[in-house]
Amino acid sequence: MIYLDYQATTPLAPEVREAMLPWLDRFGNPHSAHRLGREAGAAIEIATPQVAAALGDGSGKGRLIFTSGATEAANWALRGAIQHGTRRKIVTVATEHACVLDTAEWLARQGIELTVLPVLGDGTVDLNAAAEAIDDRTALVATMLVNNEIGVVQPVEALARMAHEAGAFFFCDAVQGFGRVDLSLDSCDLVAISAHKLHGPKGIGALWLRESLDWPPMIHGGGQQQGLRSGTLSPMLCAGFGAAAKLADERRADDAAHVASLFAIAQTLFSDWTLNGDRTARYPGNLNLRREGVDAARVISEVREVAFSAGSACASGSGRPSHVLRALGLSDGEARSSIRLGFGRYTTQEEIDQAASLINQAAARQLEWA
Repeated sequence: MIYLDYQATTPLAPEVREAMLPWLDRFGNPHSAHRLGREAGAAIEIATPQVAAALGDGSGKGRLIFTSGATEAANWALRGAIQHGTRRKIVTVATEHACVLDTAEWLARQGIELTVLPVLGDGTVDLNAAAEAIDDRTALVATMLVNNEIGVVQPVEALARMAHEAGAFFFCDAVQGFGRVDLSLDSCDLVAISAHKLHGPKGIGALWLRESLDWPPMIHGGGQQQGLRSGTLSPMLCAGFGAAAKLADERRADDAAHVASLFAIAQTLFSDWTLNGDRTARYPGNLNLRREGVDAARVISEVREVAFSAGSACASGSGRPSHVLRALGLSDGEARSSIRLGFGRYTTQEEIDQAASLINQAAARQLEWA
């Protein structure tokens, strides 16, 4: 099968698998003081700076706390901001991932003030609306680096500057851009990342916190991870995350050139489709396209040789049109006529060519019988 759903998850890198395998048998608790425990703990100590370096923190400007994934990290950032002080307002963006929007809406039901900023037709946040919304009541401003559905890169530094000028924290969901798109850590107070979007294992992510932050703990218990998130860590998952991050750091230029080449080729192959989101302010490994009169769900079901999607894997099966595409101003019909193709390190030009042919044929059959 041709895999073009890199925004949902990425194939495990062979180097990552190799780094993880020894820890299937080396079962020591990494928090134990005996030799087996110290060996397991050493794997985590090696992985931590590898992940931090790929994020851009090779000098130790912050603390990296491993989590079960980016969803947990985002929950921790938003809920922690409200617990941290006396401010009771969250500002976020209409095209955010559900882990941010749903957490923000849950907080709103608890009495927290919530402002969800609109985006322009190209998918970038309306900075004028942001300037009006971010004020001295704001505890946290939250936005993505790269949108998981349309690949648009948000103006993180501009939003962070507004947040800091108002005395608020700034949180960035960097999952889709981690290891691929530049992020100014100097602009951020908290950052969420995930291993499985970077050719690492599922079940592990991290929250990066600026060193000066005194943040409320996420989980209480044995006091692991500096008392911020108790619980026994998996050396296997941490080693895999570290290996994936190190590899991404080393291959960054090559991966970027490869993805840009595939993006250029794919655009010519889908010339009858319209690109959703800004053409230049985007990560090129994401191609979100729509074609009038096409039922995306039907195309996906017919083209079984290709794994691709109509949007976020987290929202699949809901039957609702994408909230991201609706935020761009697209109608329900236009949103349901949109597909998302995600590609990366292990995608070949031949696979793009073949996938485009199969998808275009399926769309043409629909239009012919419409």
